[in-house]
Amino acid sequence: MKIAILGTRGIPNNHGGFEQFAEFLSEFLAKKGHDVYVYNSHTHPYQKKVWNGVNIIHRYDPEDRIGTVGQFIYDFNCIINIRKSNYDIVLQLGYTSSSVWGKLLNNKSIIVTNMDGLEWKRSKYSKPVQKFLKYAERLAIKTSDFLVADSKGIQSYLKDKYHKPSEYIAYGANVFIKPSKNILKEYNVIKQNYNLLIARLEPENNIETILDGVEKSKNSTPFLVIGKHETKYGRYLINKFKNNDNIRFLGGIYNQDHLNNLRYFSNLYFHGHSVGGTNPSLLEAMASNALIVANENIFNKSILGNDALYFNNAIEIVEHLSKHKDDYLDLVENNINKIFDQYAWNIINSQYEKFLKRCLKN
Repeated sequence: MKIAILGTRGIPNNHGGFEQFAEFLSEFLAKKGHDVYVYNSHTHPYQKKVWNGVNIIHRYDPEDRIGTVGQFIYDFNCIINIRKSNYDIVLQLGYTSSSVWGKLLNNKSIIVTNMDGLEWKRSKYSKPVQKFLKYAERLAIKTSDFLVADSKGIQSYLKDKYHKPSEYIAYGANVFIKPSKNILKEYNVIKQNYNLLIARLEPENNIETILDGVEKSKNSTPFLVIGKHETKYGRYLINKFKNNDNIRFLGGIYNQDHLNNLRYFSNLYFHGHSVGGTNPSLLEAMASNALIVANENIFNKSILGNDALYFNNAIEIVEHLSKHKDDYLDLVENNINKIFDQYAWNIINSQYEKFLKRCLKN
């Protein structure tokens, strides 16, 4: 198959979830003998035309100069190039800034769209932006030949809202197998004597609820908050909890080995995400030996099932903070087995390859 992957800033990943997914999938497909093309922003640090057997196509992206509007221009530039190319399949990751150009996509190509999460539900967006995102979602469904849902919750939503079938294929992760306690020294913490939260500092990730619970608990265990905090909401949180010496805002950390080790040796790992599909950081926590305390919602429960502790409010956070990982090692082991059996990257990539082949036959 000749396959184009659209909708990321590019590979190798230096940004986020879709970029990491595109990196793993494109390399896998290339090794399987497919002709794979990934669209990269012209600002991406990797400037060569081929990466690990994957063709890289750079297109002009002014986001660094003009902000969010630049994403629409970048996607337009990618789609104009796609229109002139003879791809069998175009795999579109997300739809926020690309679906408005959906009608320009080449009718000869099969368009497969990963619908991501329910973007319009994110409270960080204003009402007009949320309204636009609903419109963009409808456009993506209208201009796609096939849909992918990365969680059962998203799959149900697409069926109920639009009466559209979708292929459920989750995100992936690989089990972390080389822990090193030496990294803990850099963060001044001790094995299983700290709790951890890794997330974008946004309201729908329940950061404030979790930290309210930490504050109410009077628990003296260090609580590490990892996530870029140079935002209005980030500054609000830092100011609100500035008098609690146990809450440590570490900012964004992008060294994957450090993140994996911090998860691995933590006591409790808090996952407050309430919007979207399968969150990459949740699978990474499962793969890194973490005891997970998750917000109780369909997206998290469809992945974790009974193998996590759940919360809905700050009082339940207080209750969980008295618990210790050693008493719940069966949950930790069950989640690691899920990664091996269901969410390992080679499994997820194989599912995508089989699905794309079916799409082409249909």
